[in-house]
Amino acid sequence: MARRPATMNGQPADNGLELEHFLPYRLSVLSNRISQAIADLYAERFGIGVTEWRLIAVLGRYPGLSATGVAERTAMDKVAVSRALARLMERGLAERELHGDDRRRSVLRLSTAGRRIYAEVAPLALQLETALLAQLDAGERAQLDALLSKLADGIRHLR
Repeated sequence: MARRPATMNGQPADNGLELEHFLPYRLSVLSNRISQAIADLYAERFGIGVTEWRLIAVLGRYPGLSATGVAERTAMDKVAVSRALARLMERGLAERELHGDDRRRSVLRLSTAGRRIYAEVAPLALQLETALLAQLDAGERAQLDALLSKLADGIRHLR
């Protein structure tokens, strides 16, 4: 990607970081825009936000995770997971149970109402994904998948 001289208030920036070309920024903005498009599908209808939907999606796919497991799968901060979980539990969309073998550990599941929301929103999210990926041909979709996997693997080596 070509880099043009960065400016700040019309003056060249010392660090040369052009946010609009910076991969983490671009991925974050794209992710936020996609998440917001999906959020538009469920926010008004179900009264849940992006964070709550992420928990519903993860628990719909992986019931029985701990809060730490949810945080790891979503790459979300534990505090954000805890707050979203509290909102879901308050609304009766998620349940917490003590783990059978370890009474100190709790596992999370969607309630019947939470599973209903998951069952309704998941197909809508998949339709949005299909529409978004329709911009790419089959080879580009495969390449995108491979590149995203490669970047995900690469981030593990940076830590």
